[in-house]
Amino acid sequence: MSGLHLTRTAENSDEIEALAAALAADGGGRVGMAGMAPDLPGRLRRTLAPHPRLLGLKVAQAWTWEAADRRDPNWYPQGITTSALTGFRERHGHDVLVTSWYARKAGGSRISMVDLARRRYGHVLLVYPTLDDGRPGFRPLKVHAGGILWRGDHLHVAATGVGFHSAHVGDVLRVPAGSPYRTFGHRYVLPIRFSQVSGQDEGVERLRYSFLTLDRSDDRQALVVGEYGSARQTHRMARYPLDPETGLPVLADDGRAVPEVGDHGVARVQGIAAVDGTYYLTRSRGPQRPGSVYVGRPGAFREYRWAIPPGPEDLVWWPETGCLWSVSEHPRRRWIFAVRRDDLPAQP
Repeated sequence: MSGLHLTRTAENSDEIEALAAALAADGGGRVGMAGMAPDLPGRLRRTLAPHPRLLGLKVAQAWTWEAADRRDPNWYPQGITTSALTGFRERHGHDVLVTSWYARKAGGSRISMVDLARRRYGHVLLVYPTLDDGRPGFRPLKVHAGGILWRGDHLHVAATGVGFHSAHVGDVLRVPAGSPYRTFGHRYVLPIRFSQVSGQDEGVERLRYSFLTLDRSDDRQALVVGEYGSARQTHRMARYPLDPETGLPVLADDGRAVPEVGDHGVARVQGIAAVDGTYYLTRSRGPQRPGSVYVGRPGAFREYRWAIPPGPEDLVWWPETGCLWSVSEHPRRRWIFAVRRDDLPAQP
């Protein structure tokens, strides 16, 4: 046994329904991710960066944000996921990427829908819904959001020592202009529906939920969690089998989800993707030097240095593009970029 587990909280259903009703009365309300998709005010720009060595030797394509988001000293990009295999394409016509950000000062955390086909994007503030004396409200979700995962109807957001928070993509709410709710400039909010709270047995070090990915390598899909850590810290990876009915971690008889855990990761890893039994990891080497990609299996990774931009973060496999996608975090060096999987063989 790993000595680690997750405990699922009760759903914030009453709080979310009350908030949706209050916003609907003012002309806003529930629209969901699909309903928000046509309303993306931000414009993406295709870029090759100032010099290929800065962008990374393995980058196949890259996009950047509008100037205000590219330079913003408060909001930092972190996680990335895709709507692939969620059913979004069937409803919307094509898939999208979703990234996460955290605020160093005011704002908490947010996600952005990124529509490469239309070269547009839009932000959504992540919130925790409240209901005080019958009055609905919310407060910003203050997490690092180092990794996110869209699986089925749920969007999971990594919360480091806490575990991770889960939202339902149908709960995206539009906040009308003039609303009394404080949204830090965001037109949409997404309330957290429940949380998966991290726990451990006595004598076991708490797992850091730094980033998340979905492993579809076999019929038994798994949620894979990885730790960011210095050379002196643990670099564990935990695998939670997923219930095929709910898409959530399988619960044991005691109501807890228990993972398989290994400590064969790499120091200072920011993101992970798993494809057909092969793992891909991003590692940052500071704001000035391009980052690395590690490829292989735990305990036997091959490093590709100078492969990706400085400050790479989370990683996701987008099967229809044949590419692994990531984001970089540092102001004025912020890209959404892709690396072809075929350009990263595990063996020389």
